[in-house]
Amino acid sequence: MRIAIIALGLLVAFFGVVFTLQGFGVIVSDSPMTNTTTWSVLGPIIALVGIALAVVAARRRGP
Repeated sequence: MRIAIIALGLLVAFFGVVFTLQGFGVIVSDSPMTNTTTWSVLGPIIALVGIALAVVAARRRGP
């Protein structure tokens, strides 16, 4: 179960990075998310939540 939570956290962090890059217009230029301040702000927050989830799961003691 711990490995699944770590994987989920890393996946959430990956999507946060993608949202950030999309918000800055780096990945795709014709998306509704492109050059949008909302995704430029929410992306890093989502990435940090994913990293925190992965770190907490990794530090958790398990059987």
